[in-house]
Amino acid sequence: MKDRTWTELTPRLLVVPLGATEQHGPHLPYTVDTEIAVALCETVARKREDVVVAPALPYGSSGEHAGFPGTLSIGQEATETVLVELVRSADAFAGVLLVCAHGGNVEPLRRAVAKLRYEGRKVRAWLPSGRSDDSHAGHTETSVMLALRPDAVRLDRLEPGNATPMPVLIDSLREGGIRAVSPNGVLGDPRGATAEAGEAILTRWAKSLLDSVAALASDVML
Repeated sequence: MKDRTWTELTPRLLVVPLGATEQHGPHLPYTVDTEIAVALCETVARKREDVVVAPALPYGSSGEHAGFPGTLSIGQEATETVLVELVRSADAFAGVLLVCAHGGNVEPLRRAVAKLRYEGRKVRAWLPSGRSDDSHAGHTETSVMLALRPDAVRLDRLEPGNATPMPVLIDSLREGGIRAVSPNGVLGDPRGATAEAGEAILTRWAKSLLDSVAALASDVML
């Protein structure tokens, strides 16, 4: 959308990158989730002429990272409200796909989509899949950032965090936040991450995202 005017819009599919501004260990920047979501949306737009990419939403529900300085969070309730109102305003588009690269946004995203679909709106959500023992600033995200923006990765600061699978860790995380279970803010082990692995992950995620766009297009029968 950034290079279009209102007279140039057609009833296309709108994809909205949803990220966060939160700590990603001692080696990755605060913007990881947003950068990944934007990159995936732009990849889809290059492959489909019926897709328009919205400006990213760089804030979300990141309260679990509050123990680390610099994390900015608007919380679950506000995130849900923003998503609902955003999609309600998107009547110029045939359908909306919310592309979420931040796990903390999952619950408000699901509630927002359920409410919007109940209202009859053509909206879907997409989230990346990954290992339960590598959920934050570990091998996956570090590899992806090495593929997207290698100069942002502090290779001299790579260190393992808590690699306990998320289903086992979740109760402690909810009670005390990330800091209580991982003093360095990492869930996983970034050591051994490579740009080649990151490219493979991005390719897999982009294929999954393209499938979701195709399903949305089928919903709206463009």
